[in-house]
Amino acid sequence: MDSIEEKRVYGDREGALEAYVASALGVVRVRVAGDTVGEFDLCARCTTRDLAATTDGVVVATDEDVIILEREADTDHTTTETGFGPAVAVGVAGDTLLAAAPDGTVAHRPAVGGDWAPLADQSIATVRAIDGELIGTDSGVYRVHDGGLDHVGLTDVQDVSAAGVPLAATDDGLFKLGNGWMDCVEAPMAVVGADPATESGTLTRAHAVTADGRLLALGTDDKWGEMISPADGPVVALEYGETVYAVTEQGTFCVLAVDDDPNGDRPDQNGLEWRSRSLGVPDVTGFAVVPFSSATDE
Repeated sequence: MDSIEEKRVYGDREGALEAYVASALGVVRVRVAGDTVGEFDLCARCTTRDLAATTDGVVVATDEDVIILEREADTDHTTTETGFGPAVAVGVAGDTLLAAAPDGTVAHRPAVGGDWAPLADQSIATVRAIDGELIGTDSGVYRVHDGGLDHVGLTDVQDVSAAGVPLAATDDGLFKLGNGWMDCVEAPMAVVGADPATESGTLTRAHAVTADGRLLALGTDDKWGEMISPADGPVVALEYGETVYAVTEQGTFCVLAVDDDPNGDRPDQNGLEWRSRSLGVPDVTGFAVVPFSSATDE
């Protein structure tokens, strides 16, 4: 690690970010600067199903409750129970938290304070993913609208991405929402993600993982192509910042080398390199990134 990157990860962390990884052992915080993976620690011990970034930390779905982890100091977190009960998925849409129970009940509450309120009179289906206002289930994609849930199509959805242009990874393929759902890849899919900084109506950086573990990237020609994958197993989640970040089910945190491909959008395998570090935690289900400054600003 060179001195500049070392300072960003271990000293003055301006420009660095923190990633929170969901695992069967608990929530692991990882500090990252550029394409350098720095120190990491277990900041909450629980069986974690899912998590999502807030302005001050993360909201976490566990097998007992939805909890909120907020940064208080350089190493400390405040853990707040919300009273939701066991959850399988969580998300953040603006200043609203979303959570789904194992029976398909979906509820919302303000990000700061307030009580949970259901979004539908009945449970909808098996919820597999929440991103922004999109909810992916075995019966299709739902959108949060006017305090309720609207079914917007598809079936057997494994993952959703709301940034830029809505994307859905399904058993039938990868779809994007335009004039209806349009197919992008004809193969069973498991994971999809897009850069949240993308302007509405466009896609710049976007990636997906097939059911058999192949990693795909959206190219500048608006076509999806296979790119090199991390070595130790299928990617279960993708996030974006200065570069592209990924985590595998086996607990390896991966960063696409900035010097190789700062946009992370080339579908070819020439010259790409994932830099990785094992976190030593099992059964990883996802992660979220938070800029370090937002986690520490008063």
